[in-house]
Amino acid sequence: MIDVASQIREMATRARQAARAMASAPPAPKRDALLRLAQALTDSWSEVAEANRADLEEAAAAGLSRAKLDRLRLDERTRDDLVEGLRQVAHMPDPVGEIESLSVRPNGLRVGRMRVPLGVIGMVYEARPGATVEASSLAVKAGNAILLRGGKEALRSNRTLVELFRRSLKQTGLPEDAVQLVPHTDRQAVVEMCRLVGYLDVLIPRGGEELIRFVQEHARMPVLAHARGVNHLYVDEGADLEMAVRIAVNAKAQRPATCNALEKVLVHQTVAPDLLPLLARAMAEARVELRGCARTREHLPHIRPATEADWEAEYLDLVLAVKVVDSMDEALAHIARYGSNHTEAIVTRDHARALRFLREVDASLVLVNASTRFNDGFQLGLGAEIGISTSKLHAYGPMGVRELTTTKFVALGDGQVRT
Repeated sequence: MIDVASQIREMATRARQAARAMASAPPAPKRDALLRLAQALTDSWSEVAEANRADLEEAAAAGLSRAKLDRLRLDERTRDDLVEGLRQVAHMPDPVGEIESLSVRPNGLRVGRMRVPLGVIGMVYEARPGATVEASSLAVKAGNAILLRGGKEALRSNRTLVELFRRSLKQTGLPEDAVQLVPHTDRQAVVEMCRLVGYLDVLIPRGGEELIRFVQEHARMPVLAHARGVNHLYVDEGADLEMAVRIAVNAKAQRPATCNALEKVLVHQTVAPDLLPLLARAMAEARVELRGCARTREHLPHIRPATEADWEAEYLDLVLAVKVVDSMDEALAHIARYGSNHTEAIVTRDHARALRFLREVDASLVLVNASTRFNDGFQLGLGAEIGISTSKLHAYGPMGVRELTTTKFVALGDGQVRT
């Protein structure tokens, strides 16, 4: 019988050794490993696609939801995005060893902060194999090692992707154990990772609310949480209504199963009579079910009434809740109560109200006249992301290469002693 705890601890020990080598690795081999992986994904995509097809068939037979099947699927567009992301990350400046904020003390001591890797990153995530490549590439670029525990639905896909990555690391002289996949997909494996104090420097959960809460409750090391996205679009008084509808449809329907998808629309009362029929027609064409407050249903009597549970829900599906508000103050209060600090957007022509929205809304990304779908590391120029942190401490928003490093103080002297 396999001793899961011992096996995971042994993997973490190897990751710790690999992390020491990665911390001192020069930029060139890290860059080359990512570029080799990008080429391997192009050359060996049929191998990845075959593994993913088997995962999808088994998951569909097991009754996996449409939203999770969408996250599980690896298609050619996904491949192209992963390859482009790898190339972007590869060519980014290497942050490791940078000295920031150097200042000279009165005694001549020069004090600064040197950027260093976090060490060993543990990541627990569900049916999203693309995250395997994104997370591992960022960890390697930032000089870390990473221990991955993916969901059972994506096991074949993850194994194939990790094997390609380990091969690329070996070809560039970097330790293969900088990227490892835990072979166990049950909850016990998560428990064991939560206990790896002294082995894992940080644990990043990425998935459903239940998984994230479980990791936060059981982890004995710092946790960077990737929480749910209860995301709002507020359509302001005097807004461009065609723009608002276009943004809302994109944010909701392009990929409804993602955490940056739109879940609620708040509509200023003065634009509701004109906007709501336009929005309803567009959402019907996109097969989105609308649920509305009483004032919304005055204009759209055919839609389902929204309940308190709707304002709190992250649907991750083709469902959208709509509420008419009296003012921007009411919209801000609603977002403050029901938002999840993930992504919030406004459509407005008024510069002052746009700035107020940016200042007062508490979210990892706040947008003006743009889709919530832009809260993504690739879209924001990070190349990829390991997750979108909503916990504020250490990182807030998409976590890229720099967010997988920290700083230590360094001091340069010429014989100073303390008196």
